[in-house]
Amino acid sequence: MDDEIKTTAEHAEAEQLPKRYEVHTEAATPDGEQPVPAKVAKSAKAKSPAQWAYERIAMYIQEFEKQLDGEHEIAMGFTGGDAGVLRIEGMGYFDPDIVTFYGSDPSGVRTQMIQHVTQLNVILRALPRRVNETEPMRIGFRLAQDLEKETT
Repeated sequence: MDDEIKTTAEHAEAEQLPKRYEVHTEAATPDGEQPVPAKVAKSAKAKSPAQWAYERIAMYIQEFEKQLDGEHEIAMGFTGGDAGVLRIEGMGYFDPDIVTFYGSDPSGVRTQMIQHVTQLNVILRALPRRVNETEPMRIGFRLAQDLEKETT
């Protein structure tokens, strides 16, 4: 329980900020409210739907990668159709409502997925790292650095 005394305005503002809550079967995974980076926690009303979706997906990618061993990299599975899997090598957004994923498929073909935020379905998957790579690629770290930057 939060014992800190807050003004009415601080309480009202805190209620408007996004919260992240999760429960997992693994005992090692923390349950309950999870921290949200400062840049993401700023009011969603000031963000386009594309930026809002981008920032939250970036958080999930970072958390997913933390669970991977050195033999696996993050990829994204597509729902519907037979488009397959995209090894995530980049991510972006185009205001007001487009989120873009850059990467390659398992055979190495360059791939880009352009998705409207209302159609967004992302399945994160673990793929074995490329044979010719000594270390797995980690996009989550770079995304997290971007989310932690304070914008004025």
